[in-house]
Amino acid sequence: MTLQPHEASARAREICALAPIVPVLVVHEPAHARPLAEALIRGGLPALEVTLRTPAALEVIAEMAKVPGGHVGAGTVLTPDDVIAARDAGAVFAVSPGATDRLLHACEAAELPLLPGAASASEAMRLLERGYDMLKFFPAEAAGGVPFLKSLASPLPQIGFCPTGGVSTVNAADYLSLPNVICAGGSWVAPRDLMEKGDWEGIEELARAAAGLA
Repeated sequence: MTLQPHEASARAREICALAPIVPVLVVHEPAHARPLAEALIRGGLPALEVTLRTPAALEVIAEMAKVPGGHVGAGTVLTPDDVIAARDAGAVFAVSPGATDRLLHACEAAELPLLPGAASASEAMRLLERGYDMLKFFPAEAAGGVPFLKSLASPLPQIGFCPTGGVSTVNAADYLSLPNVICAGGSWVAPRDLMEKGDWEGIEELARAAAGLA
């Protein structure tokens, strides 16, 4: 059974609306997966994006998928093979820096909701025409940042965005204040040095602060 684009986008929007920040996670050690997920969820960030940028990523997704209260997705999904691997590992959504017809078809066929990336009005309109009204805005800061997204709110009010790329504690609140921003993606809530030290309480504190940006 194929997931229809509008249904896929609605599911992605529901996940994005769970918290103001979606942690963008680059995890190198599978042993970090469960305590990291637990810390972030306790801190109020249940939607977790594990990027497919490390050899451990799929194993990390599989471990995080076992943690109650979490919604684990795969980021940097680029190919149909990535889609199948992410779904089979336990991902309940996917995130991509852009969108191709081949990738959209693969996610729909695999019934894996996709948050596709767009960095221009034309890309956003094309995805909206296909049925996607919840998009990733990437790379957020490099592509125009808050002023650009604000300018899209009037002509494309039906599209919700998750800006990612250059979002930090300095500018996250500015993004979240926009009417067309549902959440933002950020990596600062799970810095590698805290993961390597096993400072899960420190990560929970960062997550709690990010959840308070709502």
